[in-house]
Amino acid sequence: MGQVDWKGVCDAMRTSDGVFWPMPITLSTDRVTAGGIKPNSEVALVDADNGETMATMKVAEKYSIDKAHECKSVFRTTDAEHPGVKMVMEQGEVNLAGPLKVLSQGGFPERYPGLYMTPAETRATFEKMGWSKVAAFQTRNPMHRSHEYLAKVAIEICDGVLVHSLLGNLKPGDIPAEVRTRTISTLIEKYFAPNTVVQSGYPLDMRYAGPREALLHAVFRQNYGCAYQILGRDHAGVGSYYGPFDAHRIFDEIPADALEIRPMKIDWTFWCYICGGMATARTCPHEDKDRLLVSGTKLRKALSEGEQVAAEFSRPEVLQILREHYQGLEAHERVEVKLSGHSAR
Repeated sequence: MGQVDWKGVCDAMRTSDGVFWPMPITLSTDRVTAGGIKPNSEVALVDADNGETMATMKVAEKYSIDKAHECKSVFRTTDAEHPGVKMVMEQGEVNLAGPLKVLSQGGFPERYPGLYMTPAETRATFEKMGWSKVAAFQTRNPMHRSHEYLAKVAIEICDGVLVHSLLGNLKPGDIPAEVRTRTISTLIEKYFAPNTVVQSGYPLDMRYAGPREALLHAVFRQNYGCAYQILGRDHAGVGSYYGPFDAHRIFDEIPADALEIRPMKIDWTFWCYICGGMATARTCPHEDKDRLLVSGTKLRKALSEGEQVAAEFSRPEVLQILREHYQGLEAHERVEVKLSGHSAR
C-alpha cells in the first residue's frame, strides 16, 4: 500500500478507491536500501529464510509512516509486549509501494498438499459438494471441545463448515501448523458426520489484532466463498488487550455494505457438569463453579507443563498427538505459557 491507502486503512478501513480493508499491508526496508532504489525501478522480494524470490515490485512510491499511529489504530495499543505492535515497531523506516508480480506461493502447496487451497479451489470444492451456504472457522490452535461445539452449531444451520487453519507465522509457544492440522484431521474423522467439514489452510501470519483482525479474516473468508464467519470469544486476541466480545461488536460498527459475509456470533462456551455437555452462557442456567471454561491457552499451558488434562477439555485422540509434540520438544524450544486476560478465568 502507498501512503494514502495506508492512512485510509488505519483511519477509516478504506483504501483511496473506497475498498473496505481493515489492516494495512506494507513492505518496509531501511533508509540506506531505500535510498538506493530509483523511482519506477523493479526490485525482487526475497524470502529471508530460504532466499527464494517471491515476487517483483515496480517501486512507485517510498514513504515513512507514524508507526505508533498504525499500532494505536489497528491494535488499540502501543504496548511493545503486544506481538503485533512488536512486529510493526521492528519494521524498517521506509515503506515501498507499487504493483507486484507474484512468482511463488512460498512453498505452501508443496508443504501442505491437499490442505493448502486457493479461493478458487475452495469455491470449486463447495460447488462439487453441493454447498451454497458455508461457515468459516478460523483457527491458529488445535480444535478443543469448545471449537468443536462452535463448528457443530454452524453445521446445524449451514451446508458445511470450512475449518481454515492459519499456516503462517505465530508467536512463540503456539502449536505449529503441521501438528495442529493433524489434530484437526483426526477430530474431523472421528467426531464429525461425513461431508460436513472441509479442512483447508491459508498462508497468513497472525497479527493478534483482535477486532480489526476479525474483519480481515472475514474479508479473506468472503473471498474463499463463505457466507458466515464463526466468532467465539476473543477472536484473534492476545492477553487482555481486547474485551472478550470486541470482535463481535466491530461487525456492528462498520457500514452495512462493507462485507457480504456475516458474523456468526456465539457466546462464552464451556463444559457444564450439571448439563452434562458443552453449553453457552445463553443456554446454560448454572453457576461458574459448575463450568469448565475451555481455552487454547489453558490447554497449551497444561500440556507444556506435563499436567493432566480433563477429559471434558479435548478429545483423547487430539490430546495424544499434542502430548507427543510436547514430549518431543528440546529444552530451548519450550516456551512458558502464561494465563492472562480472558484465558485466566
